[in-house]
Amino acid sequence: MRFAPLLLPLLLAMAWPAAAQDWPAKPVRIVVPFGAGSTPDVVARLIADHLQAKLGQPFIIDNKPGASGNIGTDAVAKAAPDGATIGISIGGPLAINTLLFSKLPYDPRTDIAPITQLVTQPSALAVNTGLKINSVSELVALLKREPGRYNFGSIGNGSLSHLAMEAIALKSGTQIVHVAYPSSPAAMTAIMRGDVQMGCLPAIAVTPHAAAGAVKILAVSTAKRSPYLPAVPTLKDMIAPAHTPEAIIAKIRHEVVEALQTGAVRDKLAAQLMEPIGNSPAEFRARIDGEIARWAPVIEAAGIKVN
Repeated sequence: MRFAPLLLPLLLAMAWPAAAQDWPAKPVRIVVPFGAGSTPDVVARLIADHLQAKLGQPFIIDNKPGASGNIGTDAVAKAAPDGATIGISIGGPLAINTLLFSKLPYDPRTDIAPITQLVTQPSALAVNTGLKINSVSELVALLKREPGRYNFGSIGNGSLSHLAMEAIALKSGTQIVHVAYPSSPAAMTAIMRGDVQMGCLPAIAVTPHAAAGAVKILAVSTAKRSPYLPAVPTLKDMIAPAHTPEAIIAKIRHEVVEALQTGAVRDKLAAQLMEPIGNSPAEFRARIDGEIARWAPVIEAAGIKVN
């Protein structure tokens, strides 16, 4: 069983032909479809500070939260295609929301040009220590023995934290009651209090409490062990408007990947348990397609729909 980590892609809106070497010729707006302080916002500000200092143009963060990330992502899709608007998002608005929403205001396959996946951040499967279990297999066995007894917390209906736990429910052949919370700290508090018994949440929200002994981490979501949590077994993107000239996409990707490779940026990402990625647009697109294929059966089996 493997769950997807948080993806942070760089997205590029459709742009008119322009000389790649001239980018950026004017201030650049970085749209973040989540609020200030969110994971995409933290990464956006790190990248913006580096690019502004190097390239001499203002890089302005524009937080547009709402509708599970759809509002901000739509703003990127409909931006003037001149290379002056890019976006930093997560996998939901680009992949999972196509399965959860009956209609989106944009089509991520045709209205968005992927540039690169910026970072990946593991989620951690955490349980209240009162359960007295030490592995995913023990958790599955417990759920099978006592079906329908336990609750899990998530950061919202249709979120990866929701889908990951539904995948565990499918694996166990039983049901776990879903309780949605407005944030990962709120869900974490609920697990510690015993209001819910478990959850799959961003690792940075879990690790301080695990270190204090309040919860136990059973697994992380990455395909290989996280370098930041090497003892724990396993179980984000930048975008732009579509049809952006390949030369401009290549120029933006070059600058962003260079930023990810600097020691100052890498150290700040590591403090958030984030690993830099910097893959190609084709690899990024393949990752999005893979996320859709991975979660479609879970969403269908659990009957999850937002609208």
